[in-house]
Amino acid sequence: MAAHTELAAKVKGLPKSPGVYLFRGGDGSVLYVGKAASLRDRVRSYFAGNPSPKVRLLLREAADLETILTPTEEDALVLEDALVKKHRPRFNVRLRDDKRYPYLKITAETFPRILVVRRPTDDGARYFGPYTSSRAMRRALKLAHKLFPVRTCNLPLDEKRYERPCLLYHLGRCTGPCAGLVSPEEYRRAVDAAARFFEGRVEEVLDDLAREMTRAASDERFEHAARIRDTIQALERIRERQTVALPEPVDLDAVAVAVGEDRGQGTVLLVRGGRLIGREGFALALPPGATPEDALEEFLDAYYTRATAIPPEVLVPAPVPGLAALEGYLSRRRGGKVRVGVPRSPERRALLSMAERNAALALKRAEEEVLPAEEEALDELAEALGLSVRPWRIEAYDISNLQGEEATGSMVAFVGGRPRRDAYRRFRVRIAGKPDDYAMMAEVLRRRLRHGLAELGDPAIARGRFSDLPDLILVDGGKGQLAVAERVLSEVELGGIEVAALAKREELVYVPGQGEPIRLPRGSPALRLLQQVRDEAHRFAIEYHRTLREKRTLGSLLDGVPGIGPKRKAALLTRFGSVEGLRRASLEELLSVPGLPRTTAELLYKALRA
Repeated sequence: MAAHTELAAKVKGLPKSPGVYLFRGGDGSVLYVGKAASLRDRVRSYFAGNPSPKVRLLLREAADLETILTPTEEDALVLEDALVKKHRPRFNVRLRDDKRYPYLKITAETFPRILVVRRPTDDGARYFGPYTSSRAMRRALKLAHKLFPVRTCNLPLDEKRYERPCLLYHLGRCTGPCAGLVSPEEYRRAVDAAARFFEGRVEEVLDDLAREMTRAASDERFEHAARIRDTIQALERIRERQTVALPEPVDLDAVAVAVGEDRGQGTVLLVRGGRLIGREGFALALPPGATPEDALEEFLDAYYTRATAIPPEVLVPAPVPGLAALEGYLSRRRGGKVRVGVPRSPERRALLSMAERNAALALKRAEEEVLPAEEEALDELAEALGLSVRPWRIEAYDISNLQGEEATGSMVAFVGGRPRRDAYRRFRVRIAGKPDDYAMMAEVLRRRLRHGLAELGDPAIARGRFSDLPDLILVDGGKGQLAVAERVLSEVELGGIEVAALAKREELVYVPGQGEPIRLPRGSPALRLLQQVRDEAHRFAIEYHRTLREKRTLGSLLDGVPGIGPKRKAALLTRFGSVEGLRRASLEELLSVPGLPRTTAELLYKALRA
């Protein structure tokens, strides 16, 4: 109680100014961070009347109070979010996976690229997100690259030009800015269309494309007009799948939360042009005694300090403290008036009710489900290696050879942390002569990625053998093999794919841009996953190499037996498969092979036992 009395006495000296306050525990740790238009009035409310269960628990543990003045209440909102991210206080409502949600980024280059990043920075680029589903974000990115000819390479086009464009240009998937085949203005139009597509403004994109198609046809650029027509048709199919949510073409968000004992769920329905274009759901970590009002207020702050698209209207189920500060902050970011409040019209109330039902359903599912260990490992891996997103699809490669002979490469794929065996691939390495693991690895990677690009560029192939590109490429080795993977990605001009190398013995992980390797904790889920992927690639390569070697040995043995030509050799290989299989065969089993005379069978039987 002494600490409680001292804190209450501190309140009298607080100014009536906007700012942030921090309650600290006896060990100095931050228990709670809050914002206020008036520090004195807001903090004094904690010690007056009948406090909520959360406040009673907080004051029981609080030993000190710290305040930070800010120029405005909007600045306090931003500082509060930064301090919550930094200290992760136990009594604040937090996004459970606040470091996981990815963004799409359109770079601020003369010929911009579209990248996947983990968090926005103030670098002049345009950002879209956060996306709570990496898979949905990847689908949007893949579709954007298919519809709009924006480059995927990471060439430094602001510094130099190249003589010839890459394969994607010839496939109609890029306009060739690397070779100066498109003006910055024309290229920018495609980039702007992609940006509006990410914002959900499909109607605007369709209008612009219709005008561009008309101009192209008037200029007798019929092939270009036909490509635009195909893009229009694809976008119209997307628009048809978007539900009409409101009778008027307005932009707004509908925000709701659902609260359980120690977890909650925040849901945002995104309406653009009157159509429901998406739903984002966020798992919330709740402090003890948190109310729905607490969860809503703090979720609004957490989401909108991360969101990149700000609509002019945000619907909420109930008034909460701090809405004026949120309106001011959002209006400043949007560059126009933003209203945050409870809906009045029946259509808007119905939309908010839908958001509430979605939040309640998501919370029920979250309480019933346990995050699979594989997905926890993916999250840990993304954090430990500094990856842009959770690596949902990991591909690992290995080379197997015997003194340069029968060299083979293996590719294994893990999707969602589990092996996807139907996506495994084998390669007969074509390089001959002295063994060179680096050259062999480069050949396998180059062939795999070029196959993928070719399939992506062919509209007739919806899902080919290689069209699903990985989020992460893992190679067995150290800096040398990592450099090989980076070089091949640069050669085929593929950006957005991350690479890592796992070295044996000490199990160190090498990633681009870091001089020192990363040492993951022994037994950690992330390291176990990498080891499993690497070992599976090695096993798959060895298995294929052993098969080829046995067939070659068997072929050599059969070549030395009179009366066995190509047809009989093929029949024996089909029947017994390996040298060991043949050696175990009895004379009667050899005679059962169609077309094999007794004399030849007896000669083979003796040769096998010589």
